[in-house]
Amino acid sequence: MASDGSNFDMSEGFGPQRPSFHIGQHDSAREAPLTDLQYGHLLNHGLGFVTTPITNNHFRDRVFALVAKHLATLAGEGNSPTTIATAAREDPILPPLTPKDTSLFPSAAVNTYTALSRQVLNLEVNYANFCGVRSIIIPGPLRDASKNGGNQGLAQYSRAVEEALTIGGRVTFLVHMPMYREPGQESQIKTLTSLQSQQPAGVDGKDIDLFTAWDSWHHVRTVCNYNTRLFVALQIPKVLPEQDLQDRWFAEPLHYLTLTPSVFQTNKSGFPALSKHHQALIFSYLRLKNLPWILLCDAGPDVSQIKGDNEVVPSQDEFPSLADAQNQTSKGSKSETNAYVAYLRWLESQQPPFSVLEGPTLTSFQDWLQSPLQPLSDNLESATYEVFEGDPVKYNQYEAACFEALSEWKKLNKPTSKEGAVVVAVAGSGRGPLVTRALKAAEDAGVAIDMWAVEKNPNAYVYLLRQNEMVWNGKVKVVKTDMRAWKGPVISESADGPVYGKVDILISELLGSFGDNELSPECLDGIQHVMSKPHGISIPSSYTAHFSPISHPKIHADLLSREPTEANAFETPWVVRLYALDFVSQKVPGHPRFQEAWEFSHPIPDTTLAAVEARRSGGVVGGGGGSMSGAAGANDHNSRYCHLTFVCRTRGVTHGLAGYFESTLYESQLEERKGDKVEISTHPERIDQKSKDMISWFPIFFPLKRPLYFPADTELEISMWRQTDDTRVWYEWLVEAWTWVGQSQRIKVGSSELCSSRQVACLM
Repeated sequence: MASDGSNFDMSEGFGPQRPSFHIGQHDSAREAPLTDLQYGHLLNHGLGFVTTPITNNHFRDRVFALVAKHLATLAGEGNSPTTIATAAREDPILPPLTPKDTSLFPSAAVNTYTALSRQVLNLEVNYANFCGVRSIIIPGPLRDASKNGGNQGLAQYSRAVEEALTIGGRVTFLVHMPMYREPGQESQIKTLTSLQSQQPAGVDGKDIDLFTAWDSWHHVRTVCNYNTRLFVALQIPKVLPEQDLQDRWFAEPLHYLTLTPSVFQTNKSGFPALSKHHQALIFSYLRLKNLPWILLCDAGPDVSQIKGDNEVVPSQDEFPSLADAQNQTSKGSKSETNAYVAYLRWLESQQPPFSVLEGPTLTSFQDWLQSPLQPLSDNLESATYEVFEGDPVKYNQYEAACFEALSEWKKLNKPTSKEGAVVVAVAGSGRGPLVTRALKAAEDAGVAIDMWAVEKNPNAYVYLLRQNEMVWNGKVKVVKTDMRAWKGPVISESADGPVYGKVDILISELLGSFGDNELSPECLDGIQHVMSKPHGISIPSSYTAHFSPISHPKIHADLLSREPTEANAFETPWVVRLYALDFVSQKVPGHPRFQEAWEFSHPIPDTTLAAVEARRSGGVVGGGGGSMSGAAGANDHNSRYCHLTFVCRTRGVTHGLAGYFESTLYESQLEERKGDKVEISTHPERIDQKSKDMISWFPIFFPLKRPLYFPADTELEISMWRQTDDTRVWYEWLVEAWTWVGQSQRIKVGSSELCSSRQVACLM
């Protein structure tokens, strides 16, 4: 499939769009690269790529003989198996490759090959890299560290892969891993390990640890420091494991999904088919931006009997008829194996079409890191405003909130700040979408309003003036100022200057991905003095921040690659459309998967405002003196702290925290409708209920400098602070892993560093 994303084109006229299957074939008995005729035959059957071995049986026989002789020599010297495994000794010297050892040579097509390294990794990788191969599959470790003393072998394996990444500096490596060690499905490939007297024990079906294979993969990629050229070729099992393990692999850098004949069932017509659960797994994995390819192992068309390209060309009299040629081309092809490809092509058409949230633009944002906005210190461009305005759901909810507020204002006969009209102001108007919605809500509610638009961006101010002239018919008073410096709507002029009034309904869209991370509390504090009392209301009236620990190896690898040039990469709370992630905690009584960190409400009490002014002017006992060095403490009421506990039933690793928010735009003030709210939310479990398909805000990601691995039945205790020094706001976070060793005793098994975004703080 093309890598430019063209398969995600959702142009009108082409019908529902779905992910494309890119299907390849692997034949474990293949000894050499395919001929052009063989490769063409596979392409005609709907396959897109094939694998080829780097070396052949001749080379493997030489290596086996050499290693067997070396082990026999060591054993003859009286060494025990343990001594042989650990003693300092010279390894056998492998001879260089010869033309008899490989059929892989540099050619125009070699960079399209997916090569397989079977035995002597460095030698094969070095030669494949010389030939121009771009992708190599490595069989995964056969023994896991958590069982049967496999740690030494796994450490050796991981070190070998790390070295191979250095040798093949331009090569992509795929480690072929099973989803779990499925009984009866162990690899039958003969390896050098088989020459040793001690063999890995088979998997006991009565005692399967589902996460050992993932543990081994995690060990390998950790030793390789999350190298961005290291991927997984994931073997799909015959019996799918629990959802937690499926989700765990979903977050990994998947490149291939491999399917063997044992995974397929036989349908009523005698053809291979996949269970509904297997179909759902494949459908979900293919929703990834960099979707994995499908590799049929020993299940595709057999081309071994097709004549090669180098045979003698027959004379004209010897050319076969079209029917004979067709029979010769298909000779050796098994109808039952061709059925696997046909079935997968049918399955491709059965996928659910892309949803609204899976269009090409949103798909391109999957797991792509973006720096948070600095709306107070920066003036946004028109294109940025345009992106915000492309979300109808958010503005529908705001319009509904305005309509409810105005309708109830009328029903409750509340006083207005201007005779005959409710005074409405949009603080931070941008290009004016909220102004438009407020005007429409007032018209629908049958309530007269006095509309004000406040905006500090001088460029957006010009646009607002044009909107007022061309769209709003002069109904809006446009003011260019920082909202915190606005004195309020002008109600009259006097000899001493303008007379300022109050605002009845203050509307803003200052929320960030974590609710408060773009300084909505500080901005609304600064403009609260213009609100009428006691009837004035704020839309939104409140918002809460929520988070959950997650595993996201792809983002961690991305941050590692940025670190040399971005010193604060791991201290930045990134805005990102999290997709290929695994929520490592489970929902248990008293400890939900997503937990609330804190809440902000508007307007704040007058007593709080008075305390702010006192601190700012030094008019408190002791002369002010805030909690942060050198600060007056005028913004201390907007600092926050939380300490939350998340329960992790299975072992795993966390790379950081995923943050979300919920906001009540307006809550009914009528007694008979008490509790009715107009809300927006990015909370994964509640977004569909409150603001389905809203795309204005992506989640926020708080990274950990070092991934925190934890055992099963762990409690992750997370401390988070919202800090301020009156000029800036930043976050600090700490993750600790605790496990129970008795009914009333816990021990700490791991902890992150104290992370802080102070160096990239949001400026007030």
